[in-house]
Amino acid sequence: MSIDTQNREPNGRAAQTVVLHVRRMIDAGKLKIGERLPPERELVRELGVSRTSVRAGLQALAGKGVLKTRRGAGTFVADGRPVLDTDALSVLATLHGFSRAEMFEARRTLEVGVAGLAAERATPEDIAAIADAVSFMFSSVDDSQTFLVSDIRFHRAVADASRNKILASLVETVSALFYERRRRTAHRQVDLKGSAGIHFGIYQAIRDKKRPLAERLMSEHLLVAERDQLLEGPDDGEESEPVGVPSTSDPSSSDSSSY
Repeated sequence: MSIDTQNREPNGRAAQTVVLHVRRMIDAGKLKIGERLPPERELVRELGVSRTSVRAGLQALAGKGVLKTRRGAGTFVADGRPVLDTDALSVLATLHGFSRAEMFEARRTLEVGVAGLAAERATPEDIAAIADAVSFMFSSVDDSQTFLVSDIRFHRAVADASRNKILASLVETVSALFYERRRRTAHRQVDLKGSAGIHFGIYQAIRDKKRPLAERLMSEHLLVAERDQLLEGPDDGEESEPVGVPSTSDPSSSDSSSY
């Protein structure tokens, strides 16, 4: 491809060329988890696209959790939880108006079973991660937004402990949607310490490998959370400046169980 042609090529199409190239390398086993991608200049030369397009393609894959960039070290195949495309789901939620009841129904369908699997499969590292999330909750009971993030972190840690990457990705996706909605109303919550206590009980059941108890407590928690949020009043329809979904370690808030 000549430089002239390259410069006229729509950037989106060129970036997609980069995305497809990296995916083919992964499919062919040429790139594995934790491995470093070729330098940008090598991809530019091999694919005949601009460096801007290479960066756009790599950023798109990083946004989906496929790649991870380490400053000064390069771009690597990510080794963490896969991330589904939450942007498309957020647009659908806006267009079709996902209700609070639908959100909680989805969470119960996913997270009750996930808690049971976590009780059976959690490793010592998983248990430590869940314990850290609970500690974070207790330390943030005076800040509703920080408490909300700690709550999201707890549910993600439980999902990771299920040792099922598909379920963990689905919980991640629903958590992202839930966070975007709940962050606008988190200030309405009151008994954050009580909510932290409920999560501590779920943690104990998972730690003690009591699957039926873990599932029952998670189900009760989500039912009570839905009831409490209903009592708070309707969700705010206010337009709010987009805020990024918190990574597994950020801040938030809640009532006896409103997360």
